Amino acid sequence: MTMRVDINSDIGEGVGNDEAMLDIATSVNVACGFHAGDPDIMRRITAQARARGVSIGAHPGYRDLAGFGRKPMPGLSASEIENIVAYQIGALCAVACLVGHKVTHVKAHGALSNAACSEAMIANAIAAAIKAVDPGLAFIVLPHTELACAADRAGLKAIHEIYADRAYQDDARLLPRCQSGAVLHDTGEIAKHVLHMVTEQSIIAASGKTISAPVDSICVHGDTPGAVEIAKAVRSALEQGGMKVVPFNSQ
Repeated sequence: MTMRVDINSDIGEGVGNDEAMLDIATSVNVACGFHAGDPDIMRRITAQARARGVSIGAHPGYRDLAGFGRKPMPGLSASEIENIVAYQIGALCAVACLVGHKVTHVKAHGALSNAACSEAMIANAIAAAIKAVDPGLAFIVLPHTELACAADRAGLKAIHEIYADRAYQDDARLLPRCQSGAVLHDTGEIAKHVLHMVTEQSIIAASGKTISAPVDSICVHGDTPGAVEIAKAVRSALEQGGMKVVPFNSQ
């Protein structure tokens, strides 16, 4: 049986080449105005995605335009997190209706996602917001984190992703961006690394340690330098490896 896998990208953030990424990715995560983006950008992205048969998802983050959603915001209550997540999902759903497209999933952004990986309260609040808006929405999560556990607890469809352009620690968490080597740039090495992880259904840490993990989707960050070339190389490697690259909701 042919293995199927999705490629997702975070776009609509005012950086990178969104149109080029829409020609490569099979699912995209659209900034909803809190860390980047605005209604006009959201409408343009959703229309272009619909024309290309690309799935769209909400990419909610903290209210942090100045810091691109990467500034930690401790102290928010569960209800406050539910509010900001539901608000952003609702915004994209409404804009998508204008162009006849449908939101299929949610993926938390930046510092919100990082905090939710280790803090059950935050992860559960994100999952609760998704379920309240639409229990049919899938939840893109990182394997072996509280995000994955929260999806299971809420009964949401979990889409387990790995990052093509980021290095991992031995506990399957991402190496912090402040550390050397956290962001990967060698296109050829990235493509081989991703193919290995998808084939083996494992995360391979920077140390070489292999951690068994489900891999449903591969993310290439739209703001990573050389993102389009990385995405092309990853897709080519997967297809040459005999895999079918399709949106996760069609698998």
